[in-house]
Order: sequence, then structure tokens, then C-alpha cells
Amino acid sequence: MPNGSDLYALDITSAAFVQACSGPCTEGCVTLARIDVDAWALGDSKRPDVAPLRFTTEELSVAGIDPARFGLAN
Repeated sequence: MPNGSDLYALDITSAAFVQACSGPCTEGCVTLARIDVDAWALGDSKRPDVAPLRFTTEELSVAGIDPARFGLAN
């Protein structure tokens, strides 16, 4: 990963976010995008003005989030 473990140094302007929810979304959803080999951005579609948080694959796994569940390869 570039810049060691500084996930916030990664450019996410061209990241392709997908809805990452487990049910029908009628009001909005958590969004998820791969931003590097072992890095992910997690956003909130209800708050598009707030910058997405960034996590490693291991951190997502510990939180019980599997990107493959939402069509994103690990």
C-alpha cells in the first residue's frame, strides 16, 4: 500500500462505490469501494458531504464486513 499505513493519503476521486447493505434500501445505504490492494473506503449515501472512512481488508473482516458479499473481490 502506498505511504505505509496512511489510508487517507490514497486518492479516492475515481473510486467506484457500491451499496453495501443486506436488505432492500429505500432511504440510503452504506457504500463501499476498493481504493487499493488492501484498502477500502466506507461511506454513507445519506451523508454524501462527509468523507468516507477508510479501512484495511483485515479491519473490515474483524468488523464482519465481507466485500465479496457486495460484489467486490477481496
